[in-house]
Amino acid sequence: MRTADGWGSGLLGVVIFSGSLPATRVAVGGFSPLFLTSARAVIAAALGALLLALLRQARPARSDLIPLFVVALGVVVGFPLLTALALTHITAAHSIVFVGLLPLATAIFGVWRAGERPKPAFWLFSGLGSATVVGFALSAGGSASVQGDLLMVAAILLCGLGYAEGARLSRRLGGWQVISWALALSLPVMLAIALATLPAAWQTVSAPAWLGLAYVSVFSMLVGFIFWYRGLALGGIAGVGQLQLLQPFFGLVLAALLLHEPVAWTMIAATAVVVGCVAFARRYA
Repeated sequence: MRTADGWGSGLLGVVIFSGSLPATRVAVGGFSPLFLTSARAVIAAALGALLLALLRQARPARSDLIPLFVVALGVVVGFPLLTALALTHITAAHSIVFVGLLPLATAIFGVWRAGERPKPAFWLFSGLGSATVVGFALSAGGSASVQGDLLMVAAILLCGLGYAEGARLSRRLGGWQVISWALALSLPVMLAIALATLPAAWQTVSAPAWLGLAYVSVFSMLVGFIFWYRGLALGGIAGVGQLQLLQPFFGLVLAALLLHEPVAWTMIAATAVVVGCVAFARRYA
């Protein structure tokens, strides 16, 4: 039952995260990457702090502070900032395919930080799926950007670390508590950055940019993590982490429907191959 609950929570988290890159792509049309990253953290931190206060949660132990800082570095600062920067060079549809690297990155950090031990076949299929993603990035046409691709790879590595560390802490502290405390720890720095990078003219910010900021602040930065960390904690980091391979499908559909971005057949083919590889990897997680 715990495993089934974990997979259900994880799937809901993936669905919520699927809108993150398209929403970020829209938001960077009106806000700078630095302001977007800091503002979404400040808004989510305020909501998380309110939850912690209303539900009277005990403060984390001193030994939890460094792991919480690692979570903040990975998913509060690193992934949002690097993807926002990447999306000034590449399309949301192109960036979404890099999510194919997340299960492997999460599994590697799960082994390192949480002591999980998947079977050798797991690494074979996960590695093949990741190689497919890298091959797609290297063979993409004129819309590709080396700088954008490297930023996405760095974002994925930091995100995998933040996922694994947060899942490990969630087994003791709870999923929503982990992300709320990580946001609270990062609040002073992120608030200072937000104030220093305020838009020069608010009236020029479009309504879609505001909606993008709202989505990544409330759903991508807080609500999604409540379900995602719970799923990883209950179902296992390496196993449930494979659900992230559904995210490119959801994200590509959103990018096509909402942003009217072209989705090349090579993107669909690469994503399908990666999902197939990780479906096999899941059996051996």
